[in-house]
Amino acid sequence: MRSLSSTLLAAQKQASSIPYVKLEACNKVAEVVRLQWTRLYTGSEDDYFHGVAMPGDGSLVRARITLPADSRKLYRQRVANPGPASDFSQWVYTSEYGAVVVACAALGAEASIFWIKNTRAIYQLKSTDYGATWGSPQLLGYSPTTAINGIAAAYKPNGDIALFFADQATLYVIKRTAGSWGSAVAWDKTTGNLSGVACTYDGDWDLVVTGKDSGGDFKLWSLIYGDGGTVAAGNWSALKEFASAPSDGGFEYLRPFLAKPDVYRAFFVEKFTGTESYNRPFWSHSVGDAFSDNLWREPVPFSASTGYGLAVTYYGGYCWLSNAAGVWRAPLAAQSVDVTAAVLYLKEELAEGQGRLTAELRNDDGRYSSPGEGSLSVLDIGCQLDFSPGYRTSAGDESSPGQSFILDGYEHISSAGEAALVLHALDGWSLLSVWRARHQFRWNKQTDEMSVKQLLEFVMARAGLKLVATSQSSVVTDYYPDFTINPGDRGEAIISKLLSFVPDVLLVEGDTAYLVNPLSSDSSAYSYGGAHPILEGRYKKGAWGLNRVQVEGYDPGAGVTIITDSFAWAEIDRLDDRLHQVYDKNIDTVSAAKDRGGAYLREAEIGSAGGMVWVPVNCGQQLYDVIDITDSRAGLNAGKRRMAGLGITYSLRRGQYKQQLLLGAV
Repeated sequence: MRSLSSTLLAAQKQASSIPYVKLEACNKVAEVVRLQWTRLYTGSEDDYFHGVAMPGDGSLVRARITLPADSRKLYRQRVANPGPASDFSQWVYTSEYGAVVVACAALGAEASIFWIKNTRAIYQLKSTDYGATWGSPQLLGYSPTTAINGIAAAYKPNGDIALFFADQATLYVIKRTAGSWGSAVAWDKTTGNLSGVACTYDGDWDLVVTGKDSGGDFKLWSLIYGDGGTVAAGNWSALKEFASAPSDGGFEYLRPFLAKPDVYRAFFVEKFTGTESYNRPFWSHSVGDAFSDNLWREPVPFSASTGYGLAVTYYGGYCWLSNAAGVWRAPLAAQSVDVTAAVLYLKEELAEGQGRLTAELRNDDGRYSSPGEGSLSVLDIGCQLDFSPGYRTSAGDESSPGQSFILDGYEHISSAGEAALVLHALDGWSLLSVWRARHQFRWNKQTDEMSVKQLLEFVMARAGLKLVATSQSSVVTDYYPDFTINPGDRGEAIISKLLSFVPDVLLVEGDTAYLVNPLSSDSSAYSYGGAHPILEGRYKKGAWGLNRVQVEGYDPGAGVTIITDSFAWAEIDRLDDRLHQVYDKNIDTVSAAKDRGGAYLREAEIGSAGGMVWVPVNCGQQLYDVIDITDSRAGLNAGKRRMAGLGITYSLRRGQYKQQLLLGAV
């Protein structure tokens, strides 16, 4: 249950209180700002290697290389105060040619352009006045070969720089520490040839790398070069895959770029060489705060065509994209529209695996006639709706941050001199219901790679959701099933399968899925029937749907079949056995088999009780909370129940504000 202030807690227990129903629309999806890109420049420059950075004055510094037929000349550009009226077509030739790859980076007044020549020479061109003037090129060293397919650089806040470049199958780093450049150091990984690298600094140098693995399959990886944040200085983390394509599938990944304006935002190119071939940029953002977790939402295509990617940077309130022939800009700020005062009717329905919101807004004065436009630009299909139930208290209007929904559609109603806008929205479960796996994934085939919890975390992230454990079983962290996700598999079906392995359940609120292990010993979080009145109650107790679970597995070490039975003897004594049989080759120990049987019995136990109560709205109540009910007419004295579903109904016309609690056994 969410914490409430003492004044709000007191108000919701009063016989007569004034409702406060807070409803806001914002330009987010699962609490991450949805970037709305505007293209500011469309040029005729050839699509080839390029880079971008923004120094501390907000100017835009760009660099590009011309095609081999034009001697791979290096050009630079600086646009002060970039905006819709800026001229992004003017380039300055640096008198450097034969450049193979190029990258840009900036910190404060210092800006750098790095490139590697066809002579293997690695150069830096530096400005100390925000890119207004530039010094002479500085030779940093030499690459082993000229087969360079990626280069990236990032400053550390103290002015140190790390420059990374991919030479065939090896990634190298050169660092400038306290103003002095060191020698190139190779990573400690084994892969096939690499096709790109991107980096940013956030306690360590965080990287995205594209290329082939040692088996020839195409990969998109995250990687950390340590600076003492999450990885020890000078060490490399493991390569962690977040996209994969087989060697014979016609797909590959290349030209990544990375920045962290708010969350980590990555851009890369997906190349398809089959029928209807294309070079299409995709974007993704991190889920959660730790780059090391390698949790990314499913990559989304970007409306452009380029084989050399889109470089990303940011300054102030904007995020920027650039390639040789294009510049885009998107606001970074969260924007919201408060529609609280216009709510005539609202209904929230939450249950296992689903949640929806319907809200009716008065529109008799035409204020909501054009959602998605002008001052209502935020209120559009796909925006986030935040509903917070509350009351007018002695401290003023108070609410409890409640559930977030995604606006799925709206309708205008006009009749009998009245007009309204009705909003229809779904909660975070809908992100899982529409997510489909694009590629095949498989874990734990030969070694323990990811537990059930980590698999849940991975799938949730693909839909844009974080996973946080409120409570958890030992099984969810200790069980490593041989688990495959096939192309086209639905997110909700994958989650359902994973949850069938464990006794845990999931509660989704906003951008977070909370893992809960419902125990029969859980304490009550709230009481009804005393200070908080019950308006109506129905209480049901029924037979368990199953009371005996037989689980069959296989121990490959001993070469024997494992069969265990789990019993609910009191239920069997009443109804004889109701058998459920489970076969899972992943179960290789007796204890694992018993854990699985116990999980099925717990689910049956929770589902054996039902009913519902209507109460004045409890602003902090959450799904799967344990409550106690006192209703002497039904023979209940602090009888414990678990929340199996929640519903809030508000109607201004009827003077109605109440909550339905669907009940299950503890």
